[in-house]
Amino acid sequence: METFRHLSVLPEEVIQFLNPRPGGTYLDGTLGGAGHARLILERCTPGGRLIGIDQDREALQAAGERLADFGTAALLVHGNFGELEQHLDRLGAPALDGFILDLGVSSHQLDSAGRGFSFQQDAPLDMRMDTSRGETAADLLNDLPEPELERIIRDYGEERWAKRIAAFIARTRQEAPLVTTLQLVDIVKGAVPKAKWDERIHPATRTFQAVRIAVNRELESLEKGLRAALDRLKPGGRGVVISFHSLEDRIVKHIFREYATGCTCPRNFPVCACNNRPRVRVLTNRPVTATGQEIDVNPRSRSAKLRAVEKL
Repeated sequence: METFRHLSVLPEEVIQFLNPRPGGTYLDGTLGGAGHARLILERCTPGGRLIGIDQDREALQAAGERLADFGTAALLVHGNFGELEQHLDRLGAPALDGFILDLGVSSHQLDSAGRGFSFQQDAPLDMRMDTSRGETAADLLNDLPEPELERIIRDYGEERWAKRIAAFIARTRQEAPLVTTLQLVDIVKGAVPKAKWDERIHPATRTFQAVRIAVNRELESLEKGLRAALDRLKPGGRGVVISFHSLEDRIVKHIFREYATGCTCPRNFPVCACNNRPRVRVLTNRPVTATGQEIDVNPRSRSAKLRAVEKL
């Protein structure tokens, strides 16, 4: 197996907000290369444990090797964070002292030939984080109706040229199925007028993001899994989420705000009738971002936003 390369973003800030302690039970729902997981285990052992979940088997294998010296304190699970309830129930429904979610695609997945995440190298249009199940990007691009493709590219990629890109995809696949990433790149380049290309990002960036999100159902997994993790937190337990684009950050911000909201009754009600009570305290009024020094070392940290809460 190719060495799993991934630089964990905001490592010091994650530990600061998560504040792992010996004897605690912590969850890393997006284990990746286990950078955050190792930092947590160094602080929660002896006596503590970390449950690591990842749907990428290459990531799990690499994480197992990196965390081997912690023995049974590191419990690794193959699965999707969106199915957190089922995974924790199978493990005896443990309550959590904290959790970390580092969302999006890893450096290793972007750089790995054959995975199809990158628009910078030719590869099969796969884009599945869990290659053992689900439809590939090629399945989606070749089979979905044109209006649905437009919706995905517009909503998940926030791409202003979604209608033209979807039309070009539909036209191209009538002649032959889309098979490779560079085919998709060429279609997007042809659909977006060259005079309108953004100098800061590749013209295919938003389309690739949209297709990846759709293939892996990332947004619905985030919403479902984040709610489950918050519900499993012990009083005083903390949750930390790192997002990399506005769609993810918006969901995290909305859910944190919902869990932090108390009574929603009209002000003229003499007594509360809704019985809503705040369930968390938001620890980050504004998202925490990477320092210039970290961005110099790891340019992909530039778009990272960290938000954190504490269970009441």
